[in-house]
Amino acid sequence: MVTWKINCQWRECSRIVQMASSKREIENKIYREFSHIIYPSWRKKVIPLGIVAIGLLYLGYVFSFFDMYNIGKRWNTERASFFALDSYAHKVHVQSYWKNPLKLKVTLEGSRFETYDPYPEWVTGSKNENKRIDFGDDGYLVLLDNKVVMHWTDGVPITVTRPVNGKLGIQSLEDLPDYVRVTKNKINVRPSLYSRVQFYKTKIVIHRYFNGWEYFFFDFQSPLANHGFFDTLRFVFLDKRLDPKMSNLSFAWNEFLYNGLWLHKEVYVALFQTIFMAVLGTLIAAVFGLPMAFMAAYNVTPFGSVRFILRRLFDTLRGIDMLIWSLIFIRAFGMGPFSGILAIGVTDTGTLGKLMSESIENIDKKEMEGVKSTGANNLQQNRFGILPQILPIFISQTLYYLESNTRGAIVVGAMGAGGIGLQFLGSLQTGKDWENVAYISLVVLITVVVIDILSAKARRKLIG
Repeated sequence: MVTWKINCQWRECSRIVQMASSKREIENKIYREFSHIIYPSWRKKVIPLGIVAIGLLYLGYVFSFFDMYNIGKRWNTERASFFALDSYAHKVHVQSYWKNPLKLKVTLEGSRFETYDPYPEWVTGSKNENKRIDFGDDGYLVLLDNKVVMHWTDGVPITVTRPVNGKLGIQSLEDLPDYVRVTKNKINVRPSLYSRVQFYKTKIVIHRYFNGWEYFFFDFQSPLANHGFFDTLRFVFLDKRLDPKMSNLSFAWNEFLYNGLWLHKEVYVALFQTIFMAVLGTLIAAVFGLPMAFMAAYNVTPFGSVRFILRRLFDTLRGIDMLIWSLIFIRAFGMGPFSGILAIGVTDTGTLGKLMSESIENIDKKEMEGVKSTGANNLQQNRFGILPQILPIFISQTLYYLESNTRGAIVVGAMGAGGIGLQFLGSLQTGKDWENVAYISLVVLITVVVIDILSAKARRKLIG
């Protein structure tokens, strides 16, 4: 019995020793194979830290170069609020000259053509009498023969007198409020966002803002200028013909399209050109990109030189931005949609060719082998073995680029290719037609949303 216990203990000890030796062997093997990971060299320790340090130095350089530390000082919220106000409101200008302050010119947005006659109801006073201009809740001002007296709701009257020796005079019983700014050549008064008065050495300019896009449907000179929605309906269906040569509906539609302030016809014709550029450019990329993708795939084309040339061609086409291509083609073929179409087509040919060639190389080979086992030739193998596998990806990518190119065509158009981008740039350059900028932006946004919805439906119907 005692001998049996000793034998058992000896076997247990032997097993433990074997396990310990096996464990040491495993540890030694792991150490030999992964020693470079467990104890990396100093280079592998320093290189990641160096990359992080270079990145931090670069960020510091960027902050210093663009003076990001003082960005808050340069941020002009007041100017931004003025631009925002111009995008959803319109202003009426009242202008007079110090040599005859009682003679006023009241216009819409300072235009030479949209002049109010008679004056709006908030401008009162006969021809040679003192004029009162009402600013609603902000107050009012009175134009006299040799001075202007402003009565704002939050302070005492402020008087600005006719310039003497080229210098404007300003008087107030109290300290001037913060919204009055006096410089050497001008006095600027803005008690609220909707009221503004500017005094120069020779003239007085008054702005009063009103919410809404004025004369959006019919312009200032139109016979329907003051017609509201229901007035227009009554005119179309009940009133006598204003022009005997056309129906009232045609007349109203013609007045809407040829609105001289909002340029509806020009905007929608330009929008059609932009969509046309995007569609035709994407179509060109799809037609040329897919066959070239087959020739660039290693499992289709056995010639390495052909694949190399095509892949470098793809890199070149997509490596140069669409904007640069548009400038190149504008220089070569002149301004117009044709240059925009080529810019979109060339750029997306490289991108679609690259994506599709990689998709072809990653197909399931079993389907192609199955088609090959039926005795199909190379063309039939590509048609029935490869194309059905990549077709959903190809359709999805093409529709996505169509959506993207609709936005890209706007930028390309602004560079000279035409379309709504050129209209957008023209409104921006004037510096005062921000309501037109907002209108065009809204039209573009709606167009992009509609194209996105239509492409999603097409994708579901074609791909499933």
